[in-house]
Amino acid sequence: MLFAVTMDVDLPAGMDPAVKADTLAREKAYSQELQQGGEWVHIWRCVGQYSNLSVFDVADNERLHEILWNLPLFPYMTIEVTPLAQHPSDIALLGS
Repeated sequence: MLFAVTMDVDLPAGMDPAVKADTLAREKAYSQELQQGGEWVHIWRCVGQYSNLSVFDVADNERLHEILWNLPLFPYMTIEVTPLAQHPSDIALLGS
């Protein structure tokens, strides 16, 4: 199942620098592991914002939920999830 996920990050202004650095390092490692595993298909930065737009290809809703809840930055995020389906005008379907 494909999902578009927008993640807006809002770290506390007074966050301890060591905690921030550790959280960001764990977030990067976790996201790269999921990318290498094929579940986190795309990640784009939203220009001018501390947010990203990502595409996930996961088995089901529960797996996406598990992934998102395990993000080290999850407590500081506002997340919007949109399930995706192929569009009948997609030229990629012509080869099918």
